[in-house]
Amino acid sequence: QVQVVESGGGLVQPGGSLRLSCAVSGSIRNINGMAWYRQAPGKQREVVAAITSGGITNYAESVKSRFTISRDNAKNTVSLQMSSLKPEDTAVYYCYADLIASGDLYIRSYWGQGTQVVVSS
Repeated sequence: QVQVVESGGGLVQPGGSLRLSCAVSGSIRNINGMAWYRQAPGKQREVVAAITSGGITNYAESVKSRFTISRDNAKNTVSLQMSSLKPEDTAVYYCYADLIASGDLYIRSYWGQGTQVVVSS
């Protein structure tokens, strides 16, 4: 059983900062890519930032230079440091991991339950 659990969401004023964390637990053989997605009301889910097991990162244009994704392979965690937040960053943020679970042969995608981020004055 694999669990993906996010934490760190909340209400922040425009221009403020927030850090999201995600922990992947359970019987895991290997975690490949990890990422953060977000979904705003009435919009499709979109990728915000992604990181490979080797630490290569990619960001959506809308968050480049403001958000930083990082991971700790030893702890199976991924974080998203968000700064200079804007009202348009308001969304539910989801953690995503591609991994092979113990006893499994294939890479499968796992999602967290999401954490709400609201940027408002």
